[in-house]
Amino acid sequence: MNARASSNSFTDRFLKIIERAGNALPHPATLFLLLALAVMVLSDLAVRFGVSALHPKTKEVLVPMSLLSVEGLHKILTQTVTNFTGFAPLGTVLVALLGIGIAEGSGLIGAALRLVVLGANRASLTGVIVFCGVMSNIASELGYVLLIPLGGSIFAAAGRHPIAGMAAAFAGVSGGYSANLLLGTVDPLLAGITQESARIVTPGILVNPACNYYFMAASTFLVTAAGWWITDRVIEPRLGPWTPATGGQGSELLKPLDAIEKKGLAAAAAVFAVLTGLVLWGTVPEGGFLRDPKTDSVLHSPFMSGIVTIIFFFGALGGLAYGVVTRSIRNDAEAMKGMAKSMETLAGYLVLVFFASQFVAYFSWTNLGLILAVKGAALLEATGLSGNFALVAFIGLTALVNLIMGSASAKWALMAPVFVPMLLLAGIDPAVTQCAFRIGDSCTNVISPMMSYFALIMAFMQRYDPKAGLGTLVATMLPYALFFLVVWTALFWIWMEAGLPLGPK
Repeated sequence: MNARASSNSFTDRFLKIIERAGNALPHPATLFLLLALAVMVLSDLAVRFGVSALHPKTKEVLVPMSLLSVEGLHKILTQTVTNFTGFAPLGTVLVALLGIGIAEGSGLIGAALRLVVLGANRASLTGVIVFCGVMSNIASELGYVLLIPLGGSIFAAAGRHPIAGMAAAFAGVSGGYSANLLLGTVDPLLAGITQESARIVTPGILVNPACNYYFMAASTFLVTAAGWWITDRVIEPRLGPWTPATGGQGSELLKPLDAIEKKGLAAAAAVFAVLTGLVLWGTVPEGGFLRDPKTDSVLHSPFMSGIVTIIFFFGALGGLAYGVVTRSIRNDAEAMKGMAKSMETLAGYLVLVFFASQFVAYFSWTNLGLILAVKGAALLEATGLSGNFALVAFIGLTALVNLIMGSASAKWALMAPVFVPMLLLAGIDPAVTQCAFRIGDSCTNVISPMMSYFALIMAFMQRYDPKAGLGTLVATMLPYALFFLVVWTALFWIWMEAGLPLGPK
């Protein structure tokens, strides 16, 4: 275990309490099992007490389903396997890490990290990692699968605490989920839901997929600066020093690249250049072979849907090129060994995913999440708040709902039919309501166990601190969530007061 820096500050004492309380909980896998059992009991109680809610869009009465019934028992027995195998992040992680395993086993990732660290300004590493995390959202799961573990490895190679590096990357990838300098898949997805909800009041209204672009582009720099400051001023000092003697995996001392390693990197770079050229050829020109054949769209295309497969090929082919040149891979068996080794590191994650997937499925089946979200929305509506105050309250509500519903699209599909028409009637543009939702939806991702990749981040953290538990992760990420929520909401308030456009109409 690494030594912790001693501090008597209120922040440090508070986070230590959070960490101790969280780590006093059972093993995360056991915790998900207990939560699944609790959902079963609560679902039955909700049925017995007649709990219900009215769906704001379909006007359907939402009633809970008891899992302590014959129907619930049948559902549990017949869908346990598919809950596990169909868990969204599982296939993504496995396929991506198979390719990355070759790159790691060949030594490519280690050599590339040493090159980055030796050539980078130590003081700017944090900002670069947070910024890359924010920008990685354009490529869907890339940040979770690749950048977060790389953030830890880069910090360790630089002699800094690897958990701080992972926290910085996680803050950018997940806490800054909606911010970006480029439009991503989330923009048209949310805009479509917003448009349909606005048409409840104003038939024929159009919502531009880029309606929040100006604000989200500016938010990229805010999130980067906020994540950088929190990491360097709060998280890393609290974690204490990191040395090879106290560290774990990835804490090797840096040494200059030798000639053969440089040749290997050059070969891998050549492969990456060719693959990048193919990707650009398939996405940039109109009618490109990686665009959607019907709409010619890039945002909804085989390229975006297949980004994990592309990561696999980049990792595998780049790793093979490096391995062949450096002789670290001399036959196919050694390449397969690298892939197998990457799977070994996921053993604990697979156990977590099994129980986490059952909990998420049970929560969805029972309708408890939908009912809680609808009740929360009704509570905010009943307060009678208006204007920017209503929007700030809406940001807060979204941040809370995010702790029990992980999917941004699912939350917005539920909340938009209530709040978009309500605020539109009060004179607030649907794009503004959508923007407020995106702020609340992003900030608390890093402390939400319902976020799909939460278990994976814990597995990554335990590479460096085997005793790290749920409390460690929440205590590490809580300062980001709170600080992001405050500064991002403040930026939104100032933007609204100044009358600046959120994006093109």
